[in-house]
Amino acid sequence: MKTRAVRLYGKKDLRLEDFELPAIREDEILARVVSDSICMSTYKAASLGADHKRVPKDVAQNPLIVGHEMAGVIEEVGAAWEGKYSKGAKFAIQPALNYKGSMDSPGYSYRWCGGAATYIIMPREVMELGCLLDYRGEAFFDASLAEPMSCIIGAFHASYHTRAGSYEHRMGIAGSGKTAILAGAGPMGLGAVDYALHAQLRPALLVVTDVDASRLERARSIFPEEEARRFGVDLRFVDTGKMADPVAELRAISGGTGFDDVFVYAPVSEVVRQGGLILGRDGCLNFFAGPIDTAFSAPVNFYDVHYASTHIVGTTGGNTSDMLESLEMTASGRIRPAVMVTHIGGLDSAAEATLHLPDQPAGKKLIYTGIELPLTAIADFGKAAGAEPRFAELDAICRKHQGLWSAEAEARLLVLWGEATARGWGAATARG
Repeated sequence: MKTRAVRLYGKKDLRLEDFELPAIREDEILARVVSDSICMSTYKAASLGADHKRVPKDVAQNPLIVGHEMAGVIEEVGAAWEGKYSKGAKFAIQPALNYKGSMDSPGYSYRWCGGAATYIIMPREVMELGCLLDYRGEAFFDASLAEPMSCIIGAFHASYHTRAGSYEHRMGIAGSGKTAILAGAGPMGLGAVDYALHAQLRPALLVVTDVDASRLERARSIFPEEEARRFGVDLRFVDTGKMADPVAELRAISGGTGFDDVFVYAPVSEVVRQGGLILGRDGCLNFFAGPIDTAFSAPVNFYDVHYASTHIVGTTGGNTSDMLESLEMTASGRIRPAVMVTHIGGLDSAAEATLHLPDQPAGKKLIYTGIELPLTAIADFGKAAGAEPRFAELDAICRKHQGLWSAEAEARLLVLWGEATARGWGAATARG
């Protein structure tokens, strides 16, 4: 079986290549990938190469397929899994395997399994751990985004609180409490706002900060503050770049007592410091944004740790339960992962988009692996229609859906650009 995939060979060495997959073994599954969204974690792996904890040391000799936010269709089932998995079934995947203590993960560690590909082979551990998930939703991109949403959900579940005089940890954010999401107007922050508004355990006050006015305005347009009040949440978007003293002003917004839960969505020391200083008694700081710098640190007020019982947690990825919660909430319409997506592209744009991810501060870049399409902002579809008329249809569809990507847009995209696959790929290219 021939596949086309973006493979990692070393630091910032991503190559789009055509190659043959081996025949599957009886404990493996062959799958066709339809969509894969690009994660900052993939940029980190591409930047660090073999120095990354999940990337094998021999990656230069045995390149791996990148991408882990994938969804698609099962094409062939090995004998060991017959009866449990079926050809033609849609799937989502939980890449955080933690198999027998190993950090190996699809998109970081495997030669034949990653989301930036047309066809892949699922290793037995994915099925053995129940991480190949049946997906019965309409849009593939929703299944792809279930993985980043699961990371958000996992972080909310990992936060904890105690009762005075008790050592028992109550897991989750403080219900009807005060929550702040710092640097929260980016794609993952928007997903967190969506979850905070629609999960069973909701804050009474939700403050979202950023220093980018345009991102805050987009966030406000997607989540109108008056709409949040319908769910019992006082939602406020705040530009801390315009504050003379962000800590003092944020504490004032909290009513002077500080926040029960603070999520930090940027690996910036000053943002982490602010987060710690706005915690209230028994406040929990969740450091969500993973840094590249292995020596990254920020000041911690240990006086508050001792006397105010403040505490810090960090999460990386979600678990299978978080994935299932994400899929269920999406299927029921309680959350819209599409709020994270700002760009659409084909597999030919994935390598460059990954390597330049920090240089394009926007939302999620969503890749459809079976087509060729330059990475294009949804907001620019109308303008792009001048050179490529097919964008006019996509622009009209997105305008119907609050300017967001949708199942309707995905279905039309795959029809309009489907001929690219039928015509073949042409020469493989390399970007690095």
